[in-house]
Amino acid sequence: MDRRQQKTRTAIFQAFAGLLEQKSYSRITVQDIIDAANVGRTTFYAHFETKDDLLKALCEELFGHIISTAMDHTHTHGLYSDKRAPESVFCHLLHHLQENDHNILGLLSCESSEIFLRYFKDSLNELIQSLFVSQDSGSARTVPQDFLVNHISGSFVEMVLWWIRGRRKQTPEELDRYFRAVIEPIL
Repeated sequence: MDRRQQKTRTAIFQAFAGLLEQKSYSRITVQDIIDAANVGRTTFYAHFETKDDLLKALCEELFGHIISTAMDHTHTHGLYSDKRAPESVFCHLLHHLQENDHNILGLLSCESSEIFLRYFKDSLNELIQSLFVSQDSGSARTVPQDFLVNHISGSFVEMVLWWIRGRRKQTPEELDRYFRAVIEPIL
């Protein structure tokens, strides 16, 4: 994708995210997005077939980036320039959320948050499956793997919502400590 196309795509993402903070997903029209992004209808449809495709692409970019950097411990974005990177993947995720790139915390707590929470949870499922559950397949489990993955990712999402509602008073390290205290016994 060339620079011009990337700039247009970014403008559409930003306009869409801004609209999502103002009203529910179901009330946003393609025309609203086009107007907010200051692009033409043809330009919008050159990038996305539908509003649902735009939503999916936005979520993949937001959560895909966070999850992929969490899986690759060498990719730290300068988050830890003044200190050592955390060993916990959950703490790493929380640091990315705290950075609040693309106002991800606003999207997770907006009127249409259930859409973003579902995508976030699905992304977490993949991360948890690959990093924790699949590696421990040799041990005898009394619960199915998919149940365990769903439980852990659901707990993480609920913790993030609790953190957002509480105005993010805890540090990522504190939250990570709380979360691991609850999750490690079942891992």
